[in-house]
Amino acid sequence: MMSETGTDGEQGGPSPGPVKTQISEASRPELHGLLPGGHASSADISRSPAAEPSGLLSLPWEMVTHIASHLPAQCVITVLPKVCHALSNVGKDSTAWQLRARRLIGSQAAFPVGPREEFDWPTACLEMEQLITCWTGQAHLVARQTQEDEEEQERVRPQQQRAGQDGEPVADGQEVGREGVVEAEAEAVQEVAYGVDEGVEVALEGEDGELQPAAGGDQLARLREELEERLEDDAGVLMEGVRDHRVVFNNNDQQDGALNHQEDLEDPRYLGNERHVEMEQRQSPRSPSPPPSLECITLPSGHIAQVNSVLLVGGEGAVCATGSRDWNVKLWNLQADSGGMLLHTLGGQGHFSTHLGWVWCLASQGPLLASGGFDSTVRLWDLQAGGAERGLIRAGAAVLCLSCQTDVLLAGTFDKKVSMYDTRAAEPLVKSLRLHGNAVMCLAADDKYIISGSKDCTVALYDRRADKGLNKVRLGSYLLSMSYSDKEVWAGDNRGMLHSFSMQAGVLKSLSQFDVGHTALVTGIHRSPGSLYTCSSDRTVKVHIPCAPPRTLCTLRHQAGVNGLSVEAGILAVASGDMCVEVWRPRK
Repeated sequence: MMSETGTDGEQGGPSPGPVKTQISEASRPELHGLLPGGHASSADISRSPAAEPSGLLSLPWEMVTHIASHLPAQCVITVLPKVCHALSNVGKDSTAWQLRARRLIGSQAAFPVGPREEFDWPTACLEMEQLITCWTGQAHLVARQTQEDEEEQERVRPQQQRAGQDGEPVADGQEVGREGVVEAEAEAVQEVAYGVDEGVEVALEGEDGELQPAAGGDQLARLREELEERLEDDAGVLMEGVRDHRVVFNNNDQQDGALNHQEDLEDPRYLGNERHVEMEQRQSPRSPSPPPSLECITLPSGHIAQVNSVLLVGGEGAVCATGSRDWNVKLWNLQADSGGMLLHTLGGQGHFSTHLGWVWCLASQGPLLASGGFDSTVRLWDLQAGGAERGLIRAGAAVLCLSCQTDVLLAGTFDKKVSMYDTRAAEPLVKSLRLHGNAVMCLAADDKYIISGSKDCTVALYDRRADKGLNKVRLGSYLLSMSYSDKEVWAGDNRGMLHSFSMQAGVLKSLSQFDVGHTALVTGIHRSPGSLYTCSSDRTVKVHIPCAPPRTLCTLRHQAGVNGLSVEAGILAVASGDMCVEVWRPRK
């Protein structure tokens, strides 16, 4: 039992009561500040048994931390330190943060998945609370609207059957004809973006097995002129078909599958992979209305082909960069009052497009934005100068992934190399590494290590300072997307599975493999201490807590496969195959 403490003198003797906590004189001014209004000091408190000291710090420290554990993490991190110095120590109690995390996740899941040493528990708890607040409500809306869609289909189906019996097939035929026009116009877009039927391929496979560009500026200009003429012929029909920035073919699933398959033949992610045919066959429900904590904006349809890559830049998600199979990179203003206004379409003077092939990947560091494409180049842009061209790097093969660090730019290419570039040098190539036996599909790095995933089903770790490969992990599938932070690596593969690795003492170790419900390629992944976002060509985006196994909070469904995502400051940007980019962000 805690002993009673008290002093006679200025306070008029010991205060009665069974339990007391010793408080130093130095802490009394802070205690006075926490007393109820009207009580300037403890000297004003009556010595009667009914007048116990009511300041928060008069409680046992264990009780104070317990009370604080029920406050929002944001309050503990930012508000309590401003109240007094003693309460600032609440946010430094690692055990209290771990108990909070356990309460958020549940007792059955392991967290963190990677090493616990130096783990940022306050940030993890803050992110988890924000994620649960925003996305749990969204999941409820998705479920409710999915149910409403199914009920609506049940109501409409008998009407359609009666209409067919009453002899109204002519209207159906007219609808089929309209969709045929839409399909023809969409094929015209493909002919320009992919070089179909024009003798110009975006990327052709040469004798050495490498993808090479095969389109010149004059050809591109001529093809674009033809496209504009075709679109002007029946712009009204086309716009009807792409309302809400989505082209939906309702004739049957075979048309949609055939059109997607034509693009997949060009897509390096699908070469030798049959898993992607297991796409969802039913049409996805409409995009749900966001809950009060989130708002969703759809960027105007600025691209004429699939958006392959999306990247939030500029800090706090102020600007969004998009890279497309129409060979262009565009910058969008995401400020609250802009509504997603187009800022720039990047390109050098006299150029008709940003690249001369599909734009496949984006990366940034500070004011530098890098774009990689199937024209075997990495192009550099200055965000502070309004997207002005800053340089051109010839990579020698199609560029499939990029990673920007403060001192180096890394590029993974189709010719099995990881190349290091100094963007400030006249001759930017520093070194090319051959760590794999097939195309390099994804990259992650920091100032010490480079981690790369290849189509040869291996993950390699390279020590930048020692200039040597450290170890290689072999998997039963190949990785397409990767996220690395806080000694944890998360990645998505071609079978819809997630993989977690630990990075400790220069050793990359495979930890776990998770099935979170994706049924096709995991094309994008972002992991932070308290959040995990994944997207897939199965037309879904999933939001999880990064525990083992991941706890999925919400699934967003789209009309086409999702090609990539980017997360910054709680803002989520999603790029899909229907030329659409959606941005989900907290309401102001």
